[in-house]
Amino acid sequence: MGILITGLLVLCYLELTSAMFFDLGEQEEKCIIEEVPEDTLVTGYFLLEYWDNGKPNHLPHLGLTVTVRDPDHQTLMSKRYGRKGKFTFTAHSSGQHFLCMQSNSTRFAVFAGDRLRLHLDVQMGEHTMDPGTAKAKDTVKTMEYSLQHIIDQMLYISRQQNFQREREETFRQISEKSNGNILWWAILQTAILLTVGVWQMKRLKDFLIEKKLV
Repeated sequence: MGILITGLLVLCYLELTSAMFFDLGEQEEKCIIEEVPEDTLVTGYFLLEYWDNGKPNHLPHLGLTVTVRDPDHQTLMSKRYGRKGKFTFTAHSSGQHFLCMQSNSTRFAVFAGDRLRLHLDVQMGEHTMDPGTAKAKDTVKTMEYSLQHIIDQMLYISRQQNFQREREETFRQISEKSNGNILWWAILQTAILLTVGVWQMKRLKDFLIEKKLV
């Protein structure tokens, strides 16, 4: 029984996340692309740091502007935050969503060797695990929360599978259309070659008859 509970808790912490960090120039906008299924809640946690000679330096006036665009490049959200925070949005359509970050701080110059580093953790699903859950004393509530987390992640996986099936169907249709176009182009080329060959033979025959060689 203890092994089952331990395994269940381990599964609860296997979240669908995308954690990364990258350097961000002052007033520079950088975007990442996330494949998001329809009706999926996306949560992003970020931390913007100023690195001075290889060491993080705390600057309270740092800020970040987050802009999210859907597959049609329509803006879903655009909001300014401080150096640390979280943003959320819900995908209204399946496809590539563009998450763009830009520093809104202009109060200092970034010298040689200095840089802004952005830590970003993107989570998909409506019931991400609360770090404080593992420390809760009420085991029943912890298990309930963990089970709900697993159910929500299963729903997300189901939506992701449906999204992948839609992409496979679209790719199959494009492939069939391309193969059909290639077939018709090959038929057209063959017809042109046959027509040119027959015309050349006819012209050669007329030439030989005209010269009385046959």
